[in-house]
Amino acid sequence: MPKFRPNVAAIILNKKGEILVCERKNDRGAWQFPQGGVDGEESRLEALEREIMEEVGIPSEDYKTTEYRDGYFYFYPAHIRSNKKWDGQEQTYFLCRLKKKAKGPDLGKNNPEFRDFDWVMPEDFDAGWLPGFKLEVYREVMRDFFGLDL
Repeated sequence: MPKFRPNVAAIILNKKGEILVCERKNDRGAWQFPQGGVDGEESRLEALEREIMEEVGIPSEDYKTTEYRDGYFYFYPAHIRSNKKWDGQEQTYFLCRLKKKAKGPDLGKNNPEFRDFDWVMPEDFDAGWLPGFKLEVYREVMRDFFGLDL
């Protein structure tokens, strides 16, 4: 029986309707939504707030979580799976809208995850930015939240 790590991911929208995408530090050209594991006994919402603050420096008072969907799964590729105690991730995606006075992302100087960020319209999200093992989940997420096919 596969073991999946509980994970949360944030689709952060600005007032123009653009979504926040972040470029991975260890994989130039790979862009994704902020995401991370659920630690210990924390709720998914607590994990979301912690991950957004840790990865993109946006405090929870600067956005409103308007909806979520769960049941997304992906397997790690074999070369990654061999180094982990999990076979993949079970994800809950949250749609978060920045409030008017929000300052927006701040990756900080020593961000372990991301080197850069950008705002793109959902229809401009490029499936080519993703590693293959995450592609199907992103297709489902973009279809479920925005009615778009990647």
